[in-house]
Amino acid sequence: MKLGLSLSGLLQDSGDSNMVQRFADVMDIVRLGRELGFEYIYTGHHYLSYPYQMMQPIPALARLSAITGDMDLLSTVLMPLQNPVRLAEEVATLDVLTNGHVIIAPALGYRDEEYEAFGVTREDRIRRMLEGMGLMKLLWSGEEVTFDGEFTKVTKAHIGIRPIQQPHPRMWMTANGDGMVRRIARMGYTWYLNPHANFETLARQVEMYKAVWDEAGHAPIDTLPMSRETFVAETRQKAQDIVRPFLEGKYKTYAAWGQGKAMPGEEDFTQSFDELSKGRFIVGSPDDVIADLTKFKDIGVTHASLRFGWPGTPKHIVESAIRLAAKEVLPALK
Repeated sequence: MKLGLSLSGLLQDSGDSNMVQRFADVMDIVRLGRELGFEYIYTGHHYLSYPYQMMQPIPALARLSAITGDMDLLSTVLMPLQNPVRLAEEVATLDVLTNGHVIIAPALGYRDEEYEAFGVTREDRIRRMLEGMGLMKLLWSGEEVTFDGEFTKVTKAHIGIRPIQQPHPRMWMTANGDGMVRRIARMGYTWYLNPHANFETLARQVEMYKAVWDEAGHAPIDTLPMSRETFVAETRQKAQDIVRPFLEGKYKTYAAWGQGKAMPGEEDFTQSFDELSKGRFIVGSPDDVIADLTKFKDIGVTHASLRFGWPGTPKHIVESAIRLAAKEVLPALK
């Protein structure tokens, strides 16, 4: 299993925080993660992120690429909100800057304020995402492209810069619901497992994904990534005591944003920390964290983006967890 550092909670902070210092802290954390053996970094994506300030992932990753070395750079992109020509050129540029280390995770999104701001409806978001992904793949080939889609049209177009990865940069599609998981499997895309669902839900969906994948006749699955709320300390109680205020605050925001309603069957993200934690957060001693990650490894997960910090989490707390994870957890999972 390859382990990565999720920066999605560290590139966010309160509305009055010093984001210059926050980004300097993130750079130090990335340097530390690289030195300690983490294999990639991950960033999330939102617009209009009140009550947080939140850096946009592509420019943030471009700056971080100067210090990541051979690490991969993975980012969610809210695909229905993107112009695929612009995004194709930005991703290709980042792929050149990193010498072929870019992965994008197209996502539908779930927040009405984001759809409204970009003139997108829930009804057309899936069509926009799939059309945009198809056009980007054509452009990344470097060949002349004529494309007359429902939302985008290009005539005898050539991309301005070709990515290093061919035939195209890697794409890991995100999905919450069963229907979208099945669609991803039929199309032969890598599924990036939902970070908020509990283990039982994900284990069921992984089996479904594999079954539909096999029925479609694709080559054997070699990549099955996930993202997870994670924290490690010397004891389970210490880990829980440290992360409780940060995770409680983050999930209250998720509840306000409507994330719970986007989950399979809908979930209540306003419930207590203890209830939220069950099967959802990987928080505890090194042995606890190894055991939880091993459960995912056993169902076929190959990559795990671990989020050790959230808005307001001090740098020294994140670094302490990363050091302990590198010492105790990484050797057991690699």
